[in-house]
Amino acid sequence: MSADEHEAGGTDPRDVASALARALPGLHRAMERRLARDFGHPKPPENQLAVLRLVRARDGITVREAAEALLMKPNNLSALVSQMVNAGMLRKEQDPDDRRIVHLHVAEESLGHLNAVDTFFRDYVTRALEALGAEERADIRRALPALEELARHIDPAAD
Repeated sequence: MSADEHEAGGTDPRDVASALARALPGLHRAMERRLARDFGHPKPPENQLAVLRLVRARDGITVREAAEALLMKPNNLSALVSQMVNAGMLRKEQDPDDRRIVHLHVAEESLGHLNAVDTFFRDYVTRALEALGAEERADIRRALPALEELARHIDPAAD
């Protein structure tokens, strides 16, 4: 796409898709590199972060519920949860009414690390947004609902 087409807001879906496919991983890598420099602990892999964020949002969720929410097979999530429990990242609590069911909780230290990672990421984006002009920030803000809708079209089960 030429500079004129870019400035004019070219809307051919293939061009927009290509531009997003280039921009989003770059944004993610930039944040990851900054975090590697700034965060004093190893960052957990993305699949573990996804589990931690889900359990933080839905404290006491069961393994089966978490597997459904994360679109994972229950046995795969169970193995991941076991690793995370052994590493001290999660706690399991047996259901008092059904001993076959366990409820998940984020371990205190992991909760602090997860919150710190999220704060770093938010601060990186905040500082970057502050470096942009008001019009660019407004453009990004206006694009957020469309990006969320785009994610739902790519993976309808991700709601």
